[in-house]
Formats: sequence, structure tokens, C-alpha cells
Amino acid sequence: MKQRKVYNREFKENAVKLSYERDNLSQFARELGISVKQLYSWRSQYKIKGSESFPGNGNTALSEDAKALAQL
Repeated sequence: MKQRKVYNREFKENAVKLSYERDNLSQFARELGISVKQLYSWRSQYKIKGSESFPGNGNTALSEDAKALAQL
């Protein structure tokens, strides 16, 4: 069985930020060892949620209301 690669939050954020500085995203994704599709997925998540993106395996990003409710 093939093992799924797991990338931490820091790696994903750095990849997204550096991707905006690069012209050829296909080459950049190959350098990182990920697919272009994965890079675009990370970029769209980061664009929507910003620093709340990539909360971790099994965790969901919560809105401010949901965070306040969870603390109660």
C-alpha cells in the first residue's frame, strides 16, 4: 500500500507564498515534489481562509463565532 505524504502548515504556507513569485508553477511544483493541482488547491484555500488555512489533520478551521461557541 502506498503511503500518503503529509505536509505541515509551514511548508504549505511557504509554498503558496513562493508560488506567487514564480512564473512557471508546473516547474515549481515539481521542485517541491507535489502536483500542480495540489499547489492550486493550497493557493485557493489560502486565498479564502488566509492564516486560518491548513489547521491540521482532522481539524477544521473555525469561524470567530464557532471559536467562541467552542470555548463555552
